[in-house]
Amino acid sequence: MLIALVVVVYSCASVGRLEGGPVDEMPPRFLSSTPSPNALNNTRPRISILFDEYIKLDKPGEKVIISPPQVIQPDVKASGKRVVVELKDSLRPNTTYTIDFGDAIQDNNEGNPLGDFSFVFSTGAVIDSMVISGTVLNAANLEPVKGIQVGLYADLSDTAFTTKPLERAGRTDSRGRYSIRGVAPGKYRIFALQDADRNYHFNQPVEVIAFYDSLIIPSMEERMRMDTVWKDTITIDTVIARKYTHYLPDDLLLRTFKEHVSSQRLARSERPEAHKFSLYFTAPADTLPLLKGLNFDADNAFVVEKPTGRIDTLTYWIKDSLIYKIDTLKMSLEYLYTDSLKQLVPRTDTLKLASRARPKASQEKDKNKKKKKGEEAADSIPKIEFLTMDVYAPATMDIYDYLSLSFQEPIAWFDSAGIRLEHKVDSLWEAMPYRFAKDSIDIKRYNLLADWGAGQSYAFTVDSTAFHGLYGLFTAPVRKEFAIKKLDEYGQIFFNIEGAESTAFVELLDGSDKVVRTVPVTSGKADFYFLNPGKYGARLIIDTNKNGVWDTGNYANKIQPEMVYYYTQVLELKANFDLTQDWNLTAQPLDKQKPDELKKQKPDEDNKKRKQNNRNSSNRR
Repeated sequence: MLIALVVVVYSCASVGRLEGGPVDEMPPRFLSSTPSPNALNNTRPRISILFDEYIKLDKPGEKVIISPPQVIQPDVKASGKRVVVELKDSLRPNTTYTIDFGDAIQDNNEGNPLGDFSFVFSTGAVIDSMVISGTVLNAANLEPVKGIQVGLYADLSDTAFTTKPLERAGRTDSRGRYSIRGVAPGKYRIFALQDADRNYHFNQPVEVIAFYDSLIIPSMEERMRMDTVWKDTITIDTVIARKYTHYLPDDLLLRTFKEHVSSQRLARSERPEAHKFSLYFTAPADTLPLLKGLNFDADNAFVVEKPTGRIDTLTYWIKDSLIYKIDTLKMSLEYLYTDSLKQLVPRTDTLKLASRARPKASQEKDKNKKKKKGEEAADSIPKIEFLTMDVYAPATMDIYDYLSLSFQEPIAWFDSAGIRLEHKVDSLWEAMPYRFAKDSIDIKRYNLLADWGAGQSYAFTVDSTAFHGLYGLFTAPVRKEFAIKKLDEYGQIFFNIEGAESTAFVELLDGSDKVVRTVPVTSGKADFYFLNPGKYGARLIIDTNKNGVWDTGNYANKIQPEMVYYYTQVLELKANFDLTQDWNLTAQPLDKQKPDELKKQKPDEDNKKRKQNNRNSSNRR
């Protein structure tokens, strides 16, 4: 009895000891299954797989993929030490089935994943064993694409991808890697698909896709690898050469994109304030719509704010107070509309726009109506409201920068004599020339450019009433003094580029992969001057259509997205220092180019190590 009591006490103490036990880092181990792995002539739709410990499934709806893809979603669940899969679709005859779990199977306690685990059986007398693998990257920024389906068609027609489910499929891991198993000998087309409606083919404009231009012919070859047998942790016993079967292709790169939505229609209209209204279209157009007032005269009644180039959002600033005081504006709007045949045709809508707020002038009249009794006469004098003007003129400015004035409404007129730029010479301020113009994109912004001297001091002055807004307000006086940075505060980066086309341009990136500056590639060079010290990456775009931006692809027209390349290092630039870098665009494959420091999609194993380190740190405290 005493011995039994001691055993019980010891057992309790062991479970609850303060220092804790070793952390389980081993994944679950496969023991057996029904049917057995690689079973032939199987007709059972229920698969049960037994492991050596209690398990759980992590996001099975996302991570588990079955080939051929199942139109009716199967039940995939964990039960104790088993994973049970119930296939709802009828099993196809003479077909190899592959259930790819990825890293969804984990042990119940520590969450250690059983990586790259798949289960195979056949309804016929043969197991198709070919494997096709590769990587999927985002075409715009070369980020690995996690969790996207990659599938094959033996049907080589162009319409298969848009009308039929994928015939065999895999899914990418956190590195963008994929493997499609159970492939029969033959010729295939390969696609990637972020399936929005779970029908396993491309039929939604919001779906992210990728396609490969050439046919895929799977093959295999015998290779040798060297296995090492160790006597202990530091002494090698034997090195054994072993044959194994390697499957090809193993490096198919797919670049994903989302097509531009080209359907043109009026999405919505609103009048947030009495003196302006906005029209929102689903896609840009080349011309302004034709607007006619039904209860007002629309001729020369507006200042129209629109983006440069093609138009998708329009704001109409109403100039006449007799118009913006009308509670509900009625108008007809004629514009180009995409019909059911995908053709642009004229369409006319009738709009009724009621104001959601009173005009500014009306609001100002009410501001000082009510005053408390006993206030002093000085307090009853209404304050002057000035036109809001935001001045961009930092105290320390870059030598390539310029001043900007931004307003909340369009400017009716301004007095150029009320704008002055002065240069400090010794201790005196001297007037200097400048260029002043309305911004090419925002009609409510004006820019002042000048030839700045490095390390020099300047002053910018706007006199009272220099700018008059569209609705009667004028600006208050402003004076800003600022200095230009010295040349030795900057560095330069010069790229000598091999393999770039004449239409290419380079985007200089900060440490978070955001664009800092863009320059065209000229005679194989891309030079960046006057850079602040810091870390920089670089991305090159082959601008095929010469429009100055990266363009997506189009499956119907078999247009791939424009090519993007990354410089393989993050450069650390110091002040008063020049970096000259040779850049061969094809020296490294695309999936090896983007520096890990710039990637947002990190490998899952890195996240696991980070969690483990955090757990160890917590245990040490």
